[in-house]
Amino acid sequence: MVIRIETLACIVFAAVASPALLPTASAGNGRPNIVLIMADDLGLGDLSHHVRTFMHKEPLYETPAIDALARQGLWFTDGHSATSLCSPTRYCMMSGKCNYRSNAPWGVWGTFRPSAIKAGEPTLGTVTRDAGYTTGFIGKWHLGGDFLDKQTGRIYRGDDNNDPDCGADLTRFEGNGPRACGFDYDFTLPCGVQGPIYLAYENEAWHPLGKDSRIIFLNEETAIDPRIVSDKGNGMGDSNWDTRLIGQLVSQKAVDFIAQAATAKKPFFLYYCSPEVHVPHCPPDEFDGKAIKGATPSRHLDMVLDLDQQVRRIVDALKAAGVYDNTLILFTSDNGGLRVDKDTAKAGHDSAGGWTGSKNLPEEGGHRVPFFAVWAGHIKPGTTDEPAISQDMLATLAAVAGNPLATEHLPDSNNLMPLLTGKGGYKPRTMLVQQAGSKTEVMFRKGSWKLIIQSNHACTLWEPIALYNLADDPQEKRNFAGNPEYGERIERMKAEYLAIRQEGRRTAP
Repeated sequence: MVIRIETLACIVFAAVASPALLPTASAGNGRPNIVLIMADDLGLGDLSHHVRTFMHKEPLYETPAIDALARQGLWFTDGHSATSLCSPTRYCMMSGKCNYRSNAPWGVWGTFRPSAIKAGEPTLGTVTRDAGYTTGFIGKWHLGGDFLDKQTGRIYRGDDNNDPDCGADLTRFEGNGPRACGFDYDFTLPCGVQGPIYLAYENEAWHPLGKDSRIIFLNEETAIDPRIVSDKGNGMGDSNWDTRLIGQLVSQKAVDFIAQAATAKKPFFLYYCSPEVHVPHCPPDEFDGKAIKGATPSRHLDMVLDLDQQVRRIVDALKAAGVYDNTLILFTSDNGGLRVDKDTAKAGHDSAGGWTGSKNLPEEGGHRVPFFAVWAGHIKPGTTDEPAISQDMLATLAAVAGNPLATEHLPDSNNLMPLLTGKGGYKPRTMLVQQAGSKTEVMFRKGSWKLIIQSNHACTLWEPIALYNLADDPQEKRNFAGNPEYGERIERMKAEYLAIRQEGRRTAP
């Protein structure tokens, strides 16, 4: 099924989609709409709600839209991303499975790489679509996909950066993207704002960002502003690509999707993957009348304000459509906060929110993230210490949508709805199986005990390097790995972790 949305693009590409007809079906049977928001590189300490509530400090700035949601919902103090990096977490979120079960266990680090998702795997999109939801994906993808070679017509697997002679036909995202994962509508940034590539696609077709847009090789000389070419390198892009305005573009697409979907006779599911607050940090001067650039001590933190405005737009759109009270909103991040830059650090800001570590690292700050759920009249506001992780979204959405899946399809996904609503029998997690980042560490947690194991890309190395008891050492300062007294525990946990992987055991209750 294809939802076509015609757009008018202007040179600053504040594109506003004109209404299009959405498919209609039977009524939603009381099921809520679902909006899942995943931020990029957002740490706990980046939200003023966390700083004020859990760190007992006055924040440097306010995130009012996200804070308001957090206060209305159930906040997970032990909420985690599946990994400490973007791409592998996105696989886990989409599939409900641990990343080692994917086609790309350590992540998909290129636009033209094969999809991480195996054919036939249940996904967030297929589970809700098959249950009768209208489905939409908007934002950062970063899971690979298929473009065609201009010469051969075959799938292109070349480089995605530093190649002004790129042989891919970039006018079409041919396959293994959001549409293959069950989304009726998509507005996709293959790599978010970090690139390369620096292009947007709507329903798999290139979406020009200006009336005079061309696909060119973007570098510091050809880009609108040299700062928009990230540290990931040069690459093909839209001649009108302007990172400063991407947050406004994608959030407007979300607003349009909500406005249209709310008129249909069936519920909708929106998976909104904001590209903020990933580098490059290019804040706009303002966003819907709110000053952004220079409003905080650093460009990094300015982008948190941009993200907050995106969330405000989505919430306002739900309320304007009259569906806010019948919408389950889930909010999280793909990994922990960034290691702060000089200006951010000088201001005394801690993106990890009091935890040790940051994005890419195995310590808690690398993967303990904002994680909460809101559904007016159904979820009682408050906090819970129950552990939850990215993979749990699939079983949760399947339960909400009324699409039961056999447990063999969801070996790593735990249904959170009984906990969220207080109805039914909730089965708490007893373990977390995670991985860190570029240095290929993996983490195994049983209860309060956390074992960090050094691995490698070939997965032939399994060397325990740290053991912590988070119950009395949440800062991970006392490493028991070199203490003979804990040798038996380390070997037992290592053996269990390897058995889980090698035997394909469940990690969810």
